[in-house]
Formats: sequence, structure tokens, C-alpha cells
Amino acid sequence: MQNIYGIILLLQNYVFSTFHNFQVFVERQFSRKIKSVQTDWGGEYRKLNSFLQTICIHHKLICPHTHEQNDTVKHRHRHIVESSLTLPGQCSAPL
Repeated sequence: MQNIYGIILLLQNYVFSTFHNFQVFVERQFSRKIKSVQTDWGGEYRKLNSFLQTICIHHKLICPHTHEQNDTVKHRHRHIVESSLTLPGQCSAPL
């Protein structure tokens, strides 16, 4: 079973601490290890690469200018945004 999580970063320099907190959450909540992480190899993720190697997490890179990968990411992002906007309306919760 594959789970996909998206994390919103307020600042790019929070990548390492945010990922580490997320890793701890996943391991405690699900008793599972993270197997892979996919990034666009932006500057903020390059520092994370050596850490991922030391804890045996595969760092997948999105190939630039590949519409197939970019469209998949955009579709997943749109689905998450639309779902998050729909859920409060379904349960009559205020926005």
C-alpha cells in the first residue's frame, strides 16, 4: 500500500527539521519506515540527500521537463486541494 503525503513549508530552510519530524511521526504512527522520497532536487533538498542516504531512504528525483511526472504531481496536488476544500462543506463545518 502506497501513501502519499504533502507537507507545506513556510520557509525553505525548514526542510530538514520538517522531514525529520515527519519521519518520527510515520515511524510511531504506522510502525513503518519511509522507503522513498521524491523531490525536484531544489537547493533545499540537496542537504537532505546525505541524511536520506545514511538512513537508507531512496531519494527519487523528478526529471525536469517531463510532462508525465509533472502532470502526475499536479493532478495529486489538485486532488488534495479540492478534497480539503470539499470536506468542511460536507460536514457543515465553517471554512
